[in-house]
Amino acid sequence: MEERQQTGNHRMQIINRRQGIITGVIDVVSFDLNEIILETNMGMMEIKGKELHVKRLSLDKGEIEIEGETDSFIYSDLKKYKKSKESLMGRLFK
Repeated sequence: MEERQQTGNHRMQIINRRQGIITGVIDVVSFDLNEIILETNMGMMEIKGKELHVKRLSLDKGEIEIEGETDSFIYSDLKKYKKSKESLMGRLFK
């Protein structure tokens, strides 16, 4: 599997908590109506809200455009996220 690394700045522009553009995006880990999880060049980013939609995605440019009511943005270390995700999966299949 090819590893994509984005160079440049990580930037987030949010307009009235309803629309946003985020740059420095490496991958979209998961998304649903209440949560979007992104891997960015600054670590993992978790976006929580209501009726969230990915309006436009360009991994080549490292950009994502979202819409919906955003409640929070949480950053975490990539290593911590992967460890917690593995332990969760391990617990589910025991």
